[in-house]
Amino acid sequence: MDKLYIKSQIAMRQAEFPTDLKKRENMLPVNEGKIVTIPGVRRCGKTSRMEVVVNELLSSGVARERFLWISFDDERLVRMAADELNQIIEAYREMYPDIDISSVYMFFDEIQLIDGWEYFVMRLYKHYSKNIYISGSNATMLSSELKSALRGWPQEEETLPLSFREYCDFKGIKTDGWLEADMARLRNAFVAYNSEGGFPEVVLTENPLHRAKILQTYFDTMLLKDLVEHYRLSNIEVLRYYLKRIMANLTKPTSIRAIHGDIKSRGLKVSKDNLYDWANYACDIFMFIRISNYSKSLQKIESSQPKYYCIDNGLRDAVLLPQSDDNGKKLENTVFLQLYRQRSPVDRIFYYQGKGECDFVVQRGVEIDRLIQVTWDMSDDETRRREINGIAEAAEVTACRNLYIITADTTEQIELDNGMVINVIPAWRWLLDI
Repeated sequence: MDKLYIKSQIAMRQAEFPTDLKKRENMLPVNEGKIVTIPGVRRCGKTSRMEVVVNELLSSGVARERFLWISFDDERLVRMAADELNQIIEAYREMYPDIDISSVYMFFDEIQLIDGWEYFVMRLYKHYSKNIYISGSNATMLSSELKSALRGWPQEEETLPLSFREYCDFKGIKTDGWLEADMARLRNAFVAYNSEGGFPEVVLTENPLHRAKILQTYFDTMLLKDLVEHYRLSNIEVLRYYLKRIMANLTKPTSIRAIHGDIKSRGLKVSKDNLYDWANYACDIFMFIRISNYSKSLQKIESSQPKYYCIDNGLRDAVLLPQSDDNGKKLENTVFLQLYRQRSPVDRIFYYQGKGECDFVVQRGVEIDRLIQVTWDMSDDETRRREINGIAEAAEVTACRNLYIITADTTEQIELDNGMVINVIPAWRWLLDI
C-alpha cells in the first residue's frame, strides 16, 4: 500500500470537518478509555455517529490534526492485508511528528472488511491511543472472538435505522407539544414512519420514487457485496428469492424446510444446509433479526421455528412492493425494532405460541418483564377476542402481569375476569414513551 495515498485520505477527512449532521438520541461515549465498536446495517448512520463525535470534539477545542480517520470501504484500502495496517500509523506520524500519538482520536470505518483487523486495533489500544472508534456492517463486530481478542475492552454501540423520535427530529416535527394539532402531526408522522422506515438518507429524501430507488440500491448492495462477495456465495437469484420469502413471512414463524420445498418445486437446486447458512449470514449483516418461541425449556427454545424481523419497513416495501394487508405486519416490525433498540444487556425477546399467540415476551434476567400484543385495529370483535385471549394465555403461562396491546391509534384499559389489566396504547405514544 502506498503511504502517500493513506496520507491523502487522512488529510481529506480532516479537511471535511465539521460536518452538518443531525444528532441521534444517544451520543457515542467520549474519553472513556474504551474501544467503541459501532456495528449495524449498512447506511443506518454508523459513520454519522462517529462524525458527530468529531464535531463535538472540534467545538471543545480539539485540533483537527488530532483526528485519524480511515474508511476501509475504499477500493484501494480494502485490499490491505492485516500486516500492512501499521502503515496507517506510520503515515500519520510522518504527517504530524510533533503530535503525541496518545492524544489522537482514531476512527476506522467498515474495518471488518480487513481480515485480522482486531489484532491491529488491540495493538493500537495497548501502545498508542485509548480513543478508538470502529464501525462495521457485519455481526462479527459483536462476536465472542472479538471480545476475546480485545480482552473485554470494547464498548458496543449497536446502531439501527432511526427511531420514531429521531425520525420526527429529522423531519422537524415536535414531539413535546400537547396541542391537538401537534398530536395530529405525530399521528400522521407515525403512519409515514411505519411505511417509510428510518434509514437517514431515505428520511431526508422527499420524492417517493427516489426513496424507493435508494432502498433498492441498499438491498442490492447487501445482497451482492455483504452476502455474495463476502461469503463467496453463488446461486444469486435463488438467494434473492429466498430473502424475499423471509421478508414476506414477516410476523410468522418461518420454516426453512417449507421454503426449501417451495424452491425445489420451482425446479431450482439448493440444499437445506445452504438455506440455514444464508439465513445466518443475513442476520449477520443485520438484514434480519431473529427471535425464538418462548419456553421454560432451553431445548424447546432452540428447536422452535424462529420469526425473522426486517431491519427496516421501507427496505422491505422497496423489495416486495407494498401489500394491501401489510400495515399490521409493519406495525409489529416497528414495535419489535423499538424493543430491540431499547433492550438492556440482560433482556431477551421471544414470541409466545401455544393455543393462542402473543407477539412479544420480554424477559429481563430470569423474570418476564412485559408481554406485548400488536394489532393495527381492535374494532373487529374477532380480532379483539383473539388478541386478548392470546396475551391472557401468555400471562397465565409466564405469570407476567405487565400487559400491553399496541395499536395504530386506540387508548383503552381492559380488565379481565381474573383481575388482570391490559393497557391498550397507540403506537405513536408508545414509541415516544409519552
